Amino acid sequence: MKLKNFKRILVLVLAGLMTLSLLAGCSPANKDWEDIGPKGKMIIGVTEFPPMNYKEGGNWVGFETEFAQAVCAKLGVTAEFQIINWLSKETELKAKNIDCVWNGMTVNPDREKEMDLSQHYMINHQVLVVLAENEDKYQTAADLSGVSVVAETGSTGEETAKENEFFKDATFTAVDTQAKALLEVKAGTAQVAVVDYLIAASMMGEGTDYANLVISQYKTFEDEEYAIAFRKNSPDTLEKVNKAINELLESGELEAIAEKYGLSDLLIKG
Repeated sequence: MKLKNFKRILVLVLAGLMTLSLLAGCSPANKDWEDIGPKGKMIIGVTEFPPMNYKEGGNWVGFETEFAQAVCAKLGVTAEFQIINWLSKETELKAKNIDCVWNGMTVNPDREKEMDLSQHYMINHQVLVVLAENEDKYQTAADLSGVSVVAETGSTGEETAKENEFFKDATFTAVDTQAKALLEVKAGTAQVAVVDYLIAASMMGEGTDYANLVISQYKTFEDEEYAIAFRKNSPDTLEKVNKAINELLESGELEAIAEKYGLSDLLIKG
């Protein structure tokens, strides 16, 4: 074979390999909606987390529940809720056991790296919950020396309790859920719980099972923002979901859902 012809063939082969490589690299992104659209449903990973996702009479209700149902209706699919272990949410997504995590998930750098996140839609922050009779007892970091602090495993509350200097001398224990954290304080087996403001505000107060608990006025933490998490390389799905969210915001439907659950002031409206 002549050298000139050999070079020409080599160039064609290399060009073909580069094309295949580019197509292979793009295919997961171009086909991400195929994990949801053809089956006619979006499998949504949740935990029971009032007022976001919880059950009444065997049916899922809550802000996130109705929010997800409204978005899915616009996308022409059904919202199907599946309880997951919060600590394994990234694994569940990667294994395609669920299509997304839609459960009051706080945005942070690690989650941005591991998952594709929707536009942010709600503000939250962590709070300290104590027995009402002890509210004035825990005002400073020194007051927490040796004190038992609880938070949900894998939650932003746990991250706060482990990393914030306010808790440096406290004794921390992780529990299964935020509701369990409140129960521990109610029962006196822990003195302080670190939980989402949303769950504290919805589950505590006069007439509730936690009427003897209060949110401490002595310590506040930075605002956080919630987003929906999808598998990495899901641009088509993100575009569809974000478009639906903005349509719900423009129509006022999303604010009406938030108002129903007392969350209107925390909704990110633009």
